[in-house]
Amino acid sequence: MNYKHLYYFWWVAKAGGVVKAGEQLHITPHTISGQIGILEDVLGTPLFAKRGRNIELTDAGKLAFGYANDIFALGTELEESVRYFKGGGRPIEFRIGVADAVPKTIACRLIEPATRLNEAVRIVCLESKLEHLLAELASHRLDLVVAGAPIPPSIKVRAYNHRLGKSGMSFFAADGLVKSLKGKFPACLNDAPMLFPTVGVAVRSTLDRWLEKNKLRPRVVGEFDDSALMKAFGKRGLGVFIGPTVIEAEIESQYGAKAIGRTKEITEEFFAISVERRVKHPCVVAIAEASRTHLFADN
Repeated sequence: MNYKHLYYFWWVAKAGGVVKAGEQLHITPHTISGQIGILEDVLGTPLFAKRGRNIELTDAGKLAFGYANDIFALGTELEESVRYFKGGGRPIEFRIGVADAVPKTIACRLIEPATRLNEAVRIVCLESKLEHLLAELASHRLDLVVAGAPIPPSIKVRAYNHRLGKSGMSFFAADGLVKSLKGKFPACLNDAPMLFPTVGVAVRSTLDRWLEKNKLRPRVVGEFDDSALMKAFGKRGLGVFIGPTVIEAEIESQYGAKAIGRTKEITEEFFAISVERRVKHPCVVAIAEASRTHLFADN
């Protein structure tokens, strides 16, 4: 296989057409088409199919594009490693998936210890739905998944839950809203505007039960499956919102809000999910140890 031909194919697939790829590579479309034709002859199958005036990847093309992504990503890594790495070896690549329900600040705090090893580490961090990340983990495209819940019973993957810790929840409000709240916490939540996680988010059912137990009736003005978006609305004073107590100071600083109260009766748990029953990857070990001894030490 001539990798120059593969490179042209990769660019056409990324650009969405031969002409666009030619403009970016400063090569005539005719030359690119000819090179891709040779590649298709070598592989014995078409990689593109015409769809009206456009082209799209065939099934074989999609497969080849996935491999091409890996090949040229590795090439970029090789170049960067040789150019910048001074330790005489190749840095550890640590591919980690973060479930989209996990607060970004928590994810950052959890992953950061992996960057402080004695060895050089290159982190590749992906965010997606837990189901998709578990599929990537099962196919060994990821080394670890950080999630706010264990593996759902409905998903059949050979992987293991490693509990990192749990946090109680704090209630936050923008300064203007704080002044309008009546009474002390938690009574001040009665009839107060509040932003809720959606029903599908793990902490929602616990929050509902806690409010019911304390006979509290806030006004639900919004529901969000993205905790960052919920906090952004909270920053604008549209409602009281919740967040993990372990990052209370960061939430106050980042969103200009004030913690009006907290409870350990509502908790959010965090898990590292790996294909290893006993974690051995140095980055995973660093994350697990730091989370238990520092981030969640008091919970």
